[in-house]
Amino acid sequence: MVHATSAGVRTDGRRWLALGAIVASGLVLGLDSTILVTALPTLSIRLGATTDQLQWISTAYLLGLSGLLIPAGVLGDRLGRRRTLLGALLTFGLSSAAASQMTTAGGLIAMRALMGIGGAFIFPNSVAVLPTIFSETERPRAVAIGGAGMFLGLPLGPLVAGWLLTHYEWGSVFLINVLFVMLALVGVRLFFPESGDPDAPRLDLAGAALAILGVTSLVYGVIEQPTSGWNDRTVLGSLVTGAVLLAGFTIRELRTRSPLVDLRLFSNPRFSWSILVSVLMSFALMGVLFVFAPFLQVVQGNDAQATGLRLLPLIGGIVLGALASDRLVARLGARATLALGLLICGAGMALMSLVGAYGGYGLLLLALPIIGVGDAFAIFTALNVILDALPETQTGAGTALARTIQHIGSSFGVAIMGSLLNSAYRNELAGRMSPLPHNLQDVAEGSVVGATVVAYHLPAPLGPTLLFAARDAYTIGMSDVLRVSAGVMVVAALLVGVFMSERVQAAATAPASVGGEPSVPTRIRR
Repeated sequence: MVHATSAGVRTDGRRWLALGAIVASGLVLGLDSTILVTALPTLSIRLGATTDQLQWISTAYLLGLSGLLIPAGVLGDRLGRRRTLLGALLTFGLSSAAASQMTTAGGLIAMRALMGIGGAFIFPNSVAVLPTIFSETERPRAVAIGGAGMFLGLPLGPLVAGWLLTHYEWGSVFLINVLFVMLALVGVRLFFPESGDPDAPRLDLAGAALAILGVTSLVYGVIEQPTSGWNDRTVLGSLVTGAVLLAGFTIRELRTRSPLVDLRLFSNPRFSWSILVSVLMSFALMGVLFVFAPFLQVVQGNDAQATGLRLLPLIGGIVLGALASDRLVARLGARATLALGLLICGAGMALMSLVGAYGGYGLLLLALPIIGVGDAFAIFTALNVILDALPETQTGAGTALARTIQHIGSSFGVAIMGSLLNSAYRNELAGRMSPLPHNLQDVAEGSVVGATVVAYHLPAPLGPTLLFAARDAYTIGMSDVLRVSAGVMVVAALLVGVFMSERVQAAATAPASVGGEPSVPTRIRR
């Protein structure tokens, strides 16, 4: 097997075709993260799925994706990233095709879990290939273009799903994956070099088990929280179990001679601060989609396809920021670009917090691209700094570690902001429902969707009054979430500006050898 190194970086035009395969891989993962938001009601009708089964259709994918990211990156480093990526894409494509033909909710849940497993192997290994096919000069632009695929898929998901469900059967939301997977398979097969570490030490199976179980348990607790609450035994048990297992994973990785992933990477402050920024920016993008999609659909009355169209300015901002981020880093440096991206995103969220329930789309048309530009500046710069800090033999493992932390952090962020939104919504609505029976009050206070359903079954003036109050309460809660998020962005920008070093440090060394002698750094960056 031929393994590419930084000394053998490609200089021919085929590297840009390889980048196209990375974009296709990322796009399918981004689409699949949000496309079911629109499709779940249809799946409920066509498959007779219960509420719990609908939740598991989403949960199975997230658990498979989250829990296996670190082992997937490590295996790619050891077995070869090209080979691993081909297998992952094939798994994802076949399970997507099978999902489109399922006739029961249980079968679809199983296929979604298999899609999550394939997705866990796709992300770290596609990103880890970038340093082997692009020079350090070209890599910032390649990272921005490659990463844009996944982040564009997030807001595109509801738009694509709305269009597909309008014109085709429900299975089309899974068959669309097959098209992108086929493009990615051809690109990887023809244009990717093989890369990895043929001399890697033995695999830390105990560490892998702790990572899989710990991350899966933690993410499951976060997923269950919105339905069951923070005080639920299952939620608390999952969170505590996950935290204990991950603490055990950390202790083991720091003590063993052959760790699954070298946690001493965090001693590089540029690596640590960049991971923090990527967590915050993922939270910002997912947080906007989390609070904004119901606002457009339930509060302002848009259908799924119209909601997707109204997210296009956000997509435009991401594209613009991705194209300009490498030039900005060349002029200002990574630290200033990260801080600037955070501040721009915070400004967009603060502007968006001023929108009213019946305020129209004008203010949103201005705020959404600002959020997109800021998000792109920060997250693509952070990803490039992370790759810059990783030894060549650990790019898959290090990228997977960063993505896992990013995923856990953004999941907690959405859960916490969801609690803030619900609290503000209930407080605003509580004093405006006194004429209603208690059972209807409980439904209305549960969500703005519930309040809308109740309002449409009440006579005037109770129905219109409740509908107005619920929409107003949700908008106030959304504004609270956006203001808190903007504040977090500003604080993070200040911390990055003050504490993150601009000087590029040497890449972290590989773990100490079995004999106890310190190993030579894998790569030195100047």
